[in-house]
Amino acid sequence: MRAVQITSLDGPSAVTVADVPDPVRGDDQVLVEVRAAGVSFPDLLQSRGQYQIQPPMPFVPGVEAAGIVREAPEGSAHQPGDRVMAFGMLGGMAELLAVPDATTFALPESLSFEQGAAFPMNYHTAHFSLVRRGRLEAGESVLVHGAAGGVGTASIQVAKGLGARVVAVVSSDDKAAVARDAGADVVLRSDGPWKDEAREATDGRGVDIVMDPVGGDRFTDSIRALAPEGRVLVVGFAGGSIPEVRVNRLLLSNTAVVGCAWGGFLFHDQTLVPDTAAALDPLIRDGSLAPPIGAALPLDEVAEALRLIDEREATGKVVLTVP
Repeated sequence: MRAVQITSLDGPSAVTVADVPDPVRGDDQVLVEVRAAGVSFPDLLQSRGQYQIQPPMPFVPGVEAAGIVREAPEGSAHQPGDRVMAFGMLGGMAELLAVPDATTFALPESLSFEQGAAFPMNYHTAHFSLVRRGRLEAGESVLVHGAAGGVGTASIQVAKGLGARVVAVVSSDDKAAVARDAGADVVLRSDGPWKDEAREATDGRGVDIVMDPVGGDRFTDSIRALAPEGRVLVVGFAGGSIPEVRVNRLLLSNTAVVGCAWGGFLFHDQTLVPDTAAALDPLIRDGSLAPPIGAALPLDEVAEALRLIDEREATGKVVLTVP
């Protein structure tokens, strides 16, 4: 089969596509004919050897994919010919993927294969962060940094689907349009006085939750933008630098900074992925969740797909299509 391979740790330009052996399905695995594969920040980090999960080279990257079931284990809810989306940590950027049955889910007809490949990592991350870690309640307000990206647009849609009011922060007019299309109630520019504007948008109270996959120098203002008992959710550091917090700010304002490592938590709670999928499924079916696709490139253009993420040119989700 044709598959993306990481054979060196020299970044996106060194990632190639090659002919490799077909995967062999394990007893508890589904064999999927991949139609689309998601491209994510961990894939970019793996191309440089900077991710916490770094298998021996050469390996096939790809956390998530969508396609058609070719084979399924006995007793599986999936049958040959079914449309599915799947989360498998590795191997998604290929024509065939052997993936655990427990992390393979029906792909509703309302979503394309490209949207299915865009769904598992970002939307599970958003739900885990907002609900399990952030304790989001209907009627609360959520500020989303990097709101035009994959995690950002997923966070907007999940928060809105759960009854929150969403303030999006973006870096350009084009990205503002993406955030609005994803459902944001208020869109602010990161190069403006967004902290003060966020307070104005909440009648001076501040936001209940800040969803932050960016990090960097805006972190302190995120804390200042919080309402009493507000929470900053630390999801990642796409901005490059890891911020620090003076804990006296948390003490004086009765606020909290909460770590949200969805991927790492999977090893502690084996029920997290299926439980989250069950919680998200009604939101897909009522139309609340529909991943925006920023770029859909052929498998052979994987280097360009990774570059879009690396240089922060991507909006929505970047996916690879597999003929």
